[in-house]
Amino acid sequence: MKIIDTIALILIIIGAINWGLVGIFNFNLVDAIFGTMSIISRIIYTLVGISGLWAIRLLFDKN
Repeated sequence: MKIIDTIALILIIIGAINWGLVGIFNFNLVDAIFGTMSIISRIIYTLVGISGLWAIRLLFDKN
């Protein structure tokens, strides 16, 4: 499961950077690259959300 954890972490970092840009500069990087709520943007947002849910499991992992 290490690969899935790494992918989830990368997507969470991308989401955190994007939210930081939105909060500080009112600039949405994902929308700027892929278009406002385009299908690709929606896929990225969905993958980031799923990764966040996956990370909840990592909080309780004993390893």
